[in-house]
Amino acid sequence: MTASGRKATKKNPLLGAAVVKAVLRKRARDAQATSALYQGILRDLGVTDQEVENYLAEHGDEVERAIRSHGRRGD
Repeated sequence: MTASGRKATKKNPLLGAAVVKAVLRKRARDAQATSALYQGILRDLGVTDQEVENYLAEHGDEVERAIRSHGRRGD
């Protein structure tokens, strides 16, 4: 358990990157800033854009549920 009393779960870097990409796709206003942010996230998580695209293709529903579960619809 964590200090907050919640059970710790193993984080999935592909899910995290896929959530970011899905939200950015829907909200992108400044493509250059969005690209720089996303590239930094990929680098920090140690995943590639192709891996994220593949994950989105296979787990799109899970990504949308993760977005909604955090109070964000990505609209």
